[in-house]
Amino acid sequence: MDEFVPRVNGIQRLYVRPMNTPLTESRRYLLRRAACGFGLLGLTSLLAEAVDPLAPKAPHFPAKAKRVIFLFMHGGPSHMDTFDPKPRLTRDHGKPLPFKRPLTFAENNVGGLLKSPWEFRRHGQSGLEISELFPHVARHADELCVIRSMVGDSVAHGGATLQLHTGSNTFTRPSMGSWVIYGLGTENRNLPAYITLKPGLSHGGAKKWSSGFLPAAYQGTAVGLGGMAIENINEPIEHLKNYGLTAEQQRYELDMIQKINGAGAARRQRDPELEARIQSFELAFRMQTEAPEAFDIRKESDATKKLYGMDTPETSDFGWQCLMARRLAERNVRFIQINHEYGPGNEVGWDAHSELVRLHTRTALAVDRPIAGLLTDLKSRGLLEETLVIWGGEFGRTPIAEGGDGRDHNPYGYSMWMAGAGVKKGFVYGATDEFGYYAVEDRMHINDMHATMLHLMGLQHDKLTFSYGGRPFRLTDVAGRVATKILA
Repeated sequence: MDEFVPRVNGIQRLYVRPMNTPLTESRRYLLRRAACGFGLLGLTSLLAEAVDPLAPKAPHFPAKAKRVIFLFMHGGPSHMDTFDPKPRLTRDHGKPLPFKRPLTFAENNVGGLLKSPWEFRRHGQSGLEISELFPHVARHADELCVIRSMVGDSVAHGGATLQLHTGSNTFTRPSMGSWVIYGLGTENRNLPAYITLKPGLSHGGAKKWSSGFLPAAYQGTAVGLGGMAIENINEPIEHLKNYGLTAEQQRYELDMIQKINGAGAARRQRDPELEARIQSFELAFRMQTEAPEAFDIRKESDATKKLYGMDTPETSDFGWQCLMARRLAERNVRFIQINHEYGPGNEVGWDAHSELVRLHTRTALAVDRPIAGLLTDLKSRGLLEETLVIWGGEFGRTPIAEGGDGRDHNPYGYSMWMAGAGVKKGFVYGATDEFGYYAVEDRMHINDMHATMLHLMGLQHDKLTFSYGGRPFRLTDVAGRVATKILA
């Protein structure tokens, strides 16, 4: 057995004791030596995470949801025209706003109060009030938990979109999907743990699905871009298939490339771009076995495609995204984002500074039937009870008119909804004032929404931390409160 001898003249000395020599050291000495073993146990855990950072991890407490599907409505849907009826706007249509308005995005061309052009009706046993803009989603009223008291900090798309995705409207931070993967890992190594379908490059670009200062393994994988035709997305996925080389040959080729990349990484303290490249090579290799089949919807029945609205040009694009979300959920992808983006035929998304009726009618038509199809399909397959579905944009709209028949940005009180695992059904949480301008009851800041989402995934938001730049960071920063009233 090797023995440690204290330093003599600054030199540590080792000697070998014969095996038959009896142990005569004190208990304190033995404990000191044994403590090294405890440290090695911790090191083993760290090394395992370094070798396989995406290995499944136990949640902090039993989770209600296994995965998230986030339906991002880029541009900012008008809450008082969708999920938050305001009779006062109908009564006082055209009158001036009776209080000083807060900071807004567009200061000019402002009019009076603008009533909703759409009727609200009660739906389901819950009697949830939903606008006629969403006739198909309204059939799922008893599945929805509508949050009418969302609050953000930015009146501009860039800051508001970043805050929704990362928790910060000013600094580059890891995206919420990356935090989820960091906390839980993945149960399917042959597909990305975090996929965003057809994201836009405006208002934050890749920062919306970036891993920020988290290791590159936790970044999101973008499939296509906003405005890209579906066939142009499927073609490169098809080319992931193995052509001409055996799996062993490809593995050997990749190992050689990774040795070169690893040598480069060793010469640098930390290079996020190189880390991302190394991880992307590994992911692409693994994806060959499953991604082409996962994205191949040809085996889906005509009835299923029709359910998602893939039989009409107005709904086929978003319908494909929603169908893909279900297929990815079946394959245990942990975080799936669907993006209704600016693009050809939809230049401004939900951002209706003018022509509210024309633009919101067109945009709601594109997403209503596909979203309802997704909820129907998830429920019929038993997936909704383990999937958290979140719908919303970066902010809402103002109750006063802009440009004659439009609405400006409003982060002071707006609506989102959740459905599925762990949330109350047919439930309304919070409220805005009678004009729909400010959240006045059970305010849910974006930090609170993130804390609630993480809670439903079994993660305690103030314990999901990562040390960077000498301080611990988390998705909710120094804020965040779980909205316990919405928990089923």
